[in-house]
Order: sequence, then C-alpha cells, then structure tokens
Amino acid sequence: MSIQVPAEAALSAALGATRGVVCLVGAGGKKTTMYALARGHAGRVALSSTSHMYRYDAALVDAVVTVDDEAPAVPSGGRVVAFAGPTDTPERVGGLSAPALAALRDSGHFDLLLVKADGARARWIKAPGEHEPLVLPFADTVIPVVSAGVFGRRLDSGIAHRPERVAAVTGATLDEALRAEHVARLLAADDGALKGVGAARVVPLINMVDDAERECVAREAARLALAATTRFERVVLAAMKQGRLVEVVER
Repeated sequence: MSIQVPAEAALSAALGATRGVVCLVGAGGKKTTMYALARGHAGRVALSSTSHMYRYDAALVDAVVTVDDEAPAVPSGGRVVAFAGPTDTPERVGGLSAPALAALRDSGHFDLLLVKADGARARWIKAPGEHEPLVLPFADTVIPVVSAGVFGRRLDSGIAHRPERVAAVTGATLDEALRAEHVARLLAADDGALKGVGAARVVPLINMVDDAERECVAREAARLALAATTRFERVVLAAMKQGRLVEVVER
C-alpha cells in the first residue's frame, strides 16, 4: 500500500535516519540527502564519508574538521559538523577509516552520523564496483539512492557511473531507455543496491521525484522492488533538494 506523507519533518523518520549510523550508497543525490537530513534533524549531526568526495558546502555545515588519525577531535560548538580526511586531490576531501568513524559514534557528541559510503561522479544511477561500497559494519541503516531522472533516459555514461555494471545488474542494454523495472531490479539486487549492506536496515530512496510523471514511474519501480525482495519494507520517494517527501511506498 502507499501512504502519503507530505510533511518535510517526516523525512528522517521515513528514511530511518533519526539516530545512530546511517550510510548512503548509490547515485543521484547522496550528499544532498545528507544535508537535508541534517537540516531536518533536531539533534547534533556529524557528516562524513568512507571515500573521496567533493568538498562540503560551508553554508550547510557549521564546521569542517580534518581528521588525520583514528581519534577525531570534536569541536565544542556547531550542530552540524563535517569530518574529512586529508587528500591531495583538488576540490575533494578524503574519507575516514572505520575506526575513526567508530570513535565518532562512540564519542557521545552526536545523535546521528551520516556517512557517504561510495562515489558516483555526480551521475544519477550506478551499480557498485568490485570493491564497493564501503559500508560500515556497524551501520544501523543503509539508504541506497537512485534518481528518478533516469526514467526514459538512455543508459550511457552521461547518466550512469559504470553503465556496463548497471546493465549487468538491471538487465537493460547500453543505450536502452531505462524503465521502472530496471530501477526495481537495481534496488532489489544483491549485487546492486543491496551489496555490502550486512544486517543493517535498508531503506531505498528514489530521489529527484520532481513532477507527476516521475512520481508515477517511481511509484511503480518501488512496488516492483518490494515484490522482488523481502530485504526492505519500504521505498521512499522524495525531492531532496527541496527537502520534500513525496511518498512512502510500503509492502
């Protein structure tokens, strides 16, 4: 069944991101989702990653702390604090090790730790590579992300990170227009969105549901994914740039 949940405040609850450690994987708005969840959370929130990523937006966090060992120093002030590892790559920040992130979790300074657990080179859809994702073994929730912008678009490198891997997991052919069933297969696949999630709760997110046409196709993809696996109980449809929850599709 489908439950309409229009309130922005319900985003964190719908995605299982109210407390603990939440890892985001996939493509199509992981970082935007982290910012939206941090903005909507009432408590203190830490942002970080297990891989390289673009620099944090200084307007959306209260502080950025560079961590070069496994004992991050937590600033006394700031509600939303980003933690990054050093890197020589321009305009990027490095990821943190699992021990460093465990130290943040155990510090008692944060109600929620949001972790970007793979990269997608700003594409809208991806399937994990051989050594991805780097989901933390102590993650409470994993949010696989995909963009509704891929519906009707040809599967190529313009929208997909590793399009050949996406094709292998979804059954689509290269240059084929992606449909609801393709996204559903990605979300439900053990070598797709479910790779490396361990025992964590899984709540897939179809992002960029910006209009009625995308909403209709995204809802169908969510229903097909739920029918294909028992690993998760709901799929969230949202437009994270606007911090807008569109719908929660449940079994």
